[in-house]
Amino acid sequence: MTDPSAAGVLVLAATPIGRVEDAPPRLGAELVGADVIAAEDTRRFRRLTHDLGLEITGRVVSYFEGNEQARTPQLLDALLAGERVVLVTDAGMPSVSDPGYRLVAAAVERDIRVTAVPGPSAVLTALAVSGLPVDRFCFEGFLPRKAGERSRRLASLGDEQRTMVFFEAPHRTEAALVAMAAAFGGARPAAVCRELTKTHEEVRRGGLADLATWASDGIRGEVTIVVSGADADAPTTEPATLAALVAAAEQAGVPRKEAIVDVAKRSGVPKRVVYDAVHKPAGGAEPSGGRA
Repeated sequence: MTDPSAAGVLVLAATPIGRVEDAPPRLGAELVGADVIAAEDTRRFRRLTHDLGLEITGRVVSYFEGNEQARTPQLLDALLAGERVVLVTDAGMPSVSDPGYRLVAAAVERDIRVTAVPGPSAVLTALAVSGLPVDRFCFEGFLPRKAGERSRRLASLGDEQRTMVFFEAPHRTEAALVAMAAAFGGARPAAVCRELTKTHEEVRRGGLADLATWASDGIRGEVTIVVSGADADAPTTEPATLAALVAAAEQAGVPRKEAIVDVAKRSGVPKRVVYDAVHKPAGGAEPSGGRA
């Protein structure tokens, strides 16, 4: 075990998600006093320090998804040598859908002190302005890029009663909202938060289906999606949602007959209702092929 008095300190430093003036005063002090600064994008980091009027004397190294695994042992060595290492990402808190977890885990394993400079967070900012319940929530990060994996992930959240927060790329926002509408129901309240704290900040609130239609025109900038949790007293019974849950289960390898029974139990509806949702969509005509 590492001698705590000999080891350095790992500092996770939150950076502004939009306006540079949101940077906490302590951020500047930590950056100026660091022996090593691990930055997700060194060019963006230099712009930030320029805007903050800081003169950096410590070593600046890159630390991003592509080199995180190889760079972590080097940073751990610096910490073991007694250096103060500050980790920053492009925006927000390191390790939250950004590089950092590997280094934190390695430092904790060696009994090295880990602390943080609290600051801007897209997760909490979006949650606060969404207008949705904030007493209980969960952060789901980015959804899988592939449609099948995305549908399965959302299906697994069908019974989640906490408000859910997601990150999403602007070019995948429409597809994500469409998938959410299929899994949770088109009327499920949600908010799409775009460019938070920046000049063109926008918060769009409404049902998932309406938001998907709005997003079809295209979206730019950083996107955070907040979705209301399931109502425990109101089981999901929309045919499209029931069919989507069965489809997601089938994609995961569950036989259709078994999937229909499972969805019926979870949704609190008769099996026939789920069967009809799968076999008699929209027009009411049963499609050819496929058996329960």
